Amino acid sequence: MKIKTRDLILVSLFTALMTVGAFVKIPFSLLPVTLQPFFCAFAGILLGSRLGMFSQIVYVVIGLAGLPVFTKGGGITYVFEPSFGFLLGFIAGAYIIGRVSEMLKVINMKNTIISVMSGFLAIYAIGIPYMFIILRFYLNKPIVTFWYILATNLPYMVKDFVLYVIVAATASSVLPVLKKVNIR
Repeated sequence: MKIKTRDLILVSLFTALMTVGAFVKIPFSLLPVTLQPFFCAFAGILLGSRLGMFSQIVYVVIGLAGLPVFTKGGGITYVFEPSFGFLLGFIAGAYIIGRVSEMLKVINMKNTIISVMSGFLAIYAIGIPYMFIILRFYLNKPIVTFWYILATNLPYMVKDFVLYVIVAATASSVLPVLKKVNIR
C-alpha cells in the first residue's frame, strides 16, 4: 500500500481538525458538546474510507500516546473515560461514511445523507454502550442504566444529526469539484 504525500497532508489536516474540534467545546451535563463528530464526518466523506479512518486512528493514537488532544487531555488511561467509546466510534464512523459513499458512487444529497447517517449510527452504536460499561462497571455507578445513558445522549444526537445534514449538503456540492480536480 503506497501512501502519497498529498494523502499524508490530508490525513494530518483532518487529525489536526479533530484536535481543534475537541477544544471548541460547550460544557454540558455528561459530555462537552464538541465539533469532533462534524470533522469525523467530513474526514470520511471527503477523504474516503481508508484515509478518513486513518486520520481518526492517528488522532486516537497520538492522544493515547500522551499528547493532550482529547477533550480532557490524553494518555493511555483515557481508555477509562466514559467518552472514549466515541473516539473509537469516530474511527468506525469515518470508515463507514467513506465506504458507503464509495459504494453509492453517485454524488447527490440523498446518497451523502445515507453515507453520513450510517457513520452517525456507528459512532453512537459504539459510544453509548462503551459509556454505559465504564460508568456502570468501572466507575461503579449502579444507578446508571443503558436507557439513562441513551436519554442523556439525545441532545448530542440531535446536534450531531443537524451537523451531519450540514456535512451532507456541503459534501454533495464539494465532492463533484474534488473529483474533477482528482483529489477524491
